[in-house]
Amino acid sequence: MATKKPKSSAKSTKTVVKTTKPKTTAAKTEVKPVSEAPKTAAKTATKKSCLAGFFSKKYEENESILTIFKNHKFYGALLGEVIGTALLAALFFSLLFVGITNVISLVFALIAILAGVYAFSGACLNPLIVVGMMASRRMSVIRGVMYIIAEIVGAWLGWLILNSFHLAGGETANEIQALATIGDGQFWSFAMIELLGAVIIAFSFARALKYKRSVFTFGAIAAGGIVLAVFLGYIFSGAFLGISNNIAFNPAIALMSQIFPTAGENFGEIMGGICQALTVFVLFPALGGVLGFYLSDFAGKLSSEE
Repeated sequence: MATKKPKSSAKSTKTVVKTTKPKTTAAKTEVKPVSEAPKTAAKTATKKSCLAGFFSKKYEENESILTIFKNHKFYGALLGEVIGTALLAALFFSLLFVGITNVISLVFALIAILAGVYAFSGACLNPLIVVGMMASRRMSVIRGVMYIIAEIVGAWLGWLILNSFHLAGGETANEIQALATIGDGQFWSFAMIELLGAVIIAFSFARALKYKRSVFTFGAIAAGGIVLAVFLGYIFSGAFLGISNNIAFNPAIALMSQIFPTAGENFGEIMGGICQALTVFVLFPALGGVLGFYLSDFAGKLSSEE
């Protein structure tokens, strides 16, 4: 009889083990809902708003003052900006003589300049474009500053070439016309025309960058924006305000167009005229460049383009 008792005890232990198995399965079923909760939270966290990355960098992360001058391509880009802006300045000063009577010729001339320089530097050729690209983080600050300096040098070369032919013509040569001086009560009229034209040019350039793989398409869109701004500027200033030769839409070219007063009753009047000219032909176009690029980016984000 003593030998039979251990058998019954072994059976009892087996039954105890069997009863503990459902407890473990129950525990597993209770843990599942807890583990699924973080997964659903992670999925909802991955949903991004339409403005995600709006202010993110769009240029090379390692581009700085310590690295940019070591790249030989950067010097080619600066030379391209000088050449392109010189050609653009020569075209602008030529328009002061003939006007915009032949729009088709103007469009093809702009496309030729933009397409020819694009492979070197991206064909900014305008400080308001550079300021807009820096503000929208498409270009580093050091590259933008050097581009602006190169564009000022290019505008000076374009004016110098045109003026050399003017001097060679002697007394029979026509005078190179300067931009109209800002009269009393005309400040905001000049400023708003420059601002509107700068927004149009910057917006068109930002849209043209979407087609940078096709150089002709890029040049056509960017040139179309310039022609539209110039055309509207001539209409608004000439037909409605009775002012001529008062638009530049390019601060580098405007600085070569004798916008600063050379005479005045006193030093304060001269400095006031200089500050007024800088505000109209430099500050407002730069502000329009920033607005144009951000307007393009905002429209692209809303349309889920990016």
